Amino acid sequence: MNTNDARAAVTAAFAEVAPDILPDELVESARLRQDLEIDSLDFLRLVELIAESTGVDTPEEDYRRLDTVGGFVDYVASHAR
Repeated sequence: MNTNDARAAVTAAFAEVAPDILPDELVESARLRQDLEIDSLDFLRLVELIAESTGVDTPEEDYRRLDTVGGFVDYVASHAR
């Protein structure tokens, strides 16, 4: 999966979990908790939706790599089959 496909998957997951976040707020450097106010349950739902849509299962020890939108996109792009 390329970066554009990963970004589309992440954007779609955010649209479902946090529809109040505008697509132009999903900049690479946006921090999920501090900037986008994604709580723990929303984060887990994002991880679940990404797994369903891309096949990328994220083990708990990798959650720290998903702290920004860019980190999320990079992780999905590099782990998709």
